[in-house]
Amino acid sequence: MKDILYRLFEHQYLGKEESRQILQQIALGKYNDAQIASLITVFLMRNISVEELCGFREALLEMRKPVDLNEYKPIDIVGTGGDGKNTFNISTTACFVVAGAGYNVVKHGNYGATSVSGASNVMEQHGVKFTTDINRLRQSLDVCHIAYLHAPLFNPALKAVAPVRKNLGVRSFFNMLGPLVNPVIPTYQLLGVYNLPLLRLYNYTYQESGTRFAIVHSLDGYDEISLTGEFKLATPDKEKLYTPEMLGFKRCQEADLDGGETAEAAARIFDAILEGHATEAQTNCVIANAAFAIQVIHPEKKIEECLYEARQSLESKQALATFRKFLSLNQ
Repeated sequence: MKDILYRLFEHQYLGKEESRQILQQIALGKYNDAQIASLITVFLMRNISVEELCGFREALLEMRKPVDLNEYKPIDIVGTGGDGKNTFNISTTACFVVAGAGYNVVKHGNYGATSVSGASNVMEQHGVKFTTDINRLRQSLDVCHIAYLHAPLFNPALKAVAPVRKNLGVRSFFNMLGPLVNPVIPTYQLLGVYNLPLLRLYNYTYQESGTRFAIVHSLDGYDEISLTGEFKLATPDKEKLYTPEMLGFKRCQEADLDGGETAEAAARIFDAILEGHATEAQTNCVIANAAFAIQVIHPEKKIEECLYEARQSLESKQALATFRKFLSLNQ
């Protein structure tokens, strides 16, 4: 690792195969925490290359505990994290709205590393027991259209670096990798990124895969559709710039989306949205993200139709009913 770090400090780049081997060594415990932290720091100081990202991704997918849920043709809605905004769990809430609308979702999540509450924090706040049991995951999809995969259970490398990531408290290339290594390799994915270079990097990476995708970035720095300003959407076919007003929404403020200072506070916002007594800004933000996820599955649908489906899932309490069924199966 010392030689690798010296090369990286001299602004050299790793090849795809070399990157793959480094991640494998991390998973095997061959590097200490200080070395891992130094590696993470390098990629804070410069952009990761496509070769490096693809090599890291290959290693994680090779080492993953495979989960065959292909027949469900699921979607995952996920942000890279690392945007420094400490939002409530927008993607996780949107997943239950999409499931409530009748679409299959396999959410791949983890504890928050750069924010108070990651998806796994919200699940644990509700007593969810994480599992790798394929039969339980299938039952969850069959009954309520959604299954949850706690990332460290399915990949040893993610478990190995978790303490270092938490102690550093800054975004890392593991934020970038998380969305790419859902062990199910879902048919569809809505991915949020925190800057435009990442949007283009993921766009290129996804073009090489069979996943039908859309990538979103709010131009004021959010890794999701925040409705605080303009956002860009990239799909295999095009890129388009949207404003909240184009979707019929008012713009909201950064404070409107704050997740609070504890995981308990974030979980209360999650509950409030599903139960129908959240703020207009919180609700609209979730509806927007859910709608664009639905459009990934059905690109022939106009966004207005997808927004209607997402809103109906919330207002009819189908999303809430879906979450309660999910809890009954996963606690």
